[in-house]
This record gives sequence, structure tokens and C-alpha cells, in this order.
Amino acid sequence: MASFILSFSLFFITVCTANGFRYYVVNSCEFNSSKLNDIEFTESYYYNKLEYIRFSSSVGKFVGYTEHGIKNAERWNNGPEVISSRGEKERYCLNNVGVDVESALTNTQTLRQASLCGAPSWQTCMLVCSVFDFYPKRIKVSWQRDGQEVTSDVTSTDELADGDWYYQIHSHLEYMPKSGEKISCVVEHASLSKPLITDWDPSMPESERNKIAIGTSGLILGLTLSLAGFIYYKRKAQGRILVPTN
Repeated sequence: MASFILSFSLFFITVCTANGFRYYVVNSCEFNSSKLNDIEFTESYYYNKLEYIRFSSSVGKFVGYTEHGIKNAERWNNGPEVISSRGEKERYCLNNVGVDVESALTNTQTLRQASLCGAPSWQTCMLVCSVFDFYPKRIKVSWQRDGQEVTSDVTSTDELADGDWYYQIHSHLEYMPKSGEKISCVVEHASLSKPLITDWDPSMPESERNKIAIGTSGLILGLTLSLAGFIYYKRKAQGRILVPTN
């Protein structure tokens, strides 16, 4: 599978206030690998939301954006401040970047499967393959029947953000069960050295099947109700008439 480029930012913010005016400093590390040459350190100074001076490791000096910032930049570039900031890329960013990259790429994905089958057994079943806690966002989830990729009757959600840099995705396969066949879920991701192939085990105890089926039904029902509510809200918003008041 093709490799992916990571892009992260680490931030450290210092905030001070005096008489209603806010002054703060933002230090950030932007990188697409854990190598020192692929890291950009930025130190920005703000006053009342206006950035007035910045140091960036690619430029190697302070640059002012206001009259006050230009004066400070000239003074800091001729003093110990610029030397201290030049060392922050290695001191502050390098170790933190290595830890974050390692954590993101070695995080173990959680894969769950569930089957929703009615009775009798000749009815169509829905097999669900869910992948949790993966990063980067790009992922491929596919299905195989007896080693051959299934290209029809497959639907998948978008990658859903968990809010902590990780994502989850759910893929559904509608199929007619046949005796002796092997159905597999295939996951391809940057954190995997090879595709992760998980075979569906129809011998799961009935109690476990029921638990998974109930949970999956709740997930599908929740997504359906959320979509219906969103459509209803959009229609109401489009039909709303604003009446001016005196």
C-alpha cells in the first residue's frame, strides 16, 4: 500500500493579560516526518489578536509585522533571543515529534464484525465490518468471498472523526449465505505492513451474535434518525420566513 505523509502541529501557548489587553505567544512544530529537516518550528507573538513578530526555523531570524514588531525583531536578531529560538527546533520539537509519530502509526486498530441475518437462513444477511482507532485518515476496507474481492452490494460510511486524531469506519456487505463459503473483511492502512484479513466466523455463539446484532442495529438506527433529523431541519430552515419587527 502506498505510503502516507503525516502532517501534525504541536502548540504551546502562553497568555498574559493586563488592563484588558491580551498578549500571548504561540510555539508550534509542523512536520511530516520525525526527521529534523522535515520539522518547522514557529514562535509567534500576538497582542490583541494581532501577530506583530514571528520567528521561524526556515527563515532563521525574527520578522516584525508592525512598527513595534520590526523594532523588536531588529533588537532580538542582534541579541541572545535569536540564538535561543534557533535551538528550539531540536530541543522542543524533535523529541515530541518522534513520540507523536510513533504513537499515531503504531496505534492498534480495533476491528469488529457483526452479522444481521433473519430467519429462515435463505434470507439475505448483512455483514458489518467496523474499524476503530486508526490514523492517518485514509483507509481502504473491502470484502472477499472465497479469496475474490466483492464489488457489489457493499456500502461504507465515510471516515468518522473521533475528535482525538483517530477515526472509525463501518462497511456493510449484503449477501446470501452459502454453505462452506468464506467471507473476509480486508483492511489496508499506512500503519499496517500488509493487509489485515479477518474471516467471518459463523460459529460464534448465539448469545454473542445477539449482542453484536443489537449493538449494530442501534448504530444503524441512530445514523438513520440523525439523517432524518438533519433533512427535517434543512427543510424547515428553507421554509422559514423572517418577519421584520418594529
